[in-house]
Amino acid sequence: MIIRPFKQADLEQLITLILPIQQIEFNVPITIDDQPDLLNIESFYRKGNGNFWCAVSGEKIVGSIALIDIGNRQGVIRKMFVHPDFRGKEKKTAQLLLDELTQWCGHRQLHELFLGTIDTMLAAQKFYIRNGFATIEKSALPDSFPVMKVDNLFFKKQLLSNEQAQRNLKIIFL
Repeated sequence: MIIRPFKQADLEQLITLILPIQQIEFNVPITIDDQPDLLNIESFYRKGNGNFWCAVSGEKIVGSIALIDIGNRQGVIRKMFVHPDFRGKEKKTAQLLLDELTQWCGHRQLHELFLGTIDTMLAAQKFYIRNGFATIEKSALPDSFPVMKVDNLFFKKQLLSNEQAQRNLKIIFL
């Protein structure tokens, strides 16, 4: 499996991955028409420091993650989905996707990540907490955070700046 940036040719497979997870698995009443960002990935996600990645196994899209640049060295994670057959600690698909996004943020010098999710997505919550995210109140979100109607649980992670990371490396090697 590889993690790579989204290509326009991925769109049909991406929609086929995401919609059943939303609609069937998590019973979220959402359609493709409710998600115009999915039909306009280039213009919606690839602005500023934003991007969109796919996990690919063979020729099949098995996962996705996106980053929205909301300014002020802050980003929002969106569209984190993994096919059921590629979930879990053994497969590491979600971890690889998040690691790719986090590395991107480090290179782009983003300092904070935010995300919104649904309280019924318990495995996702555990995953985010295990990766250093903390729950926050909706009122603590930046004004530029694009709140989705269905989201009712929010997370934040403080990222190290490149300077902080370099200082930490110096301390390790002293």
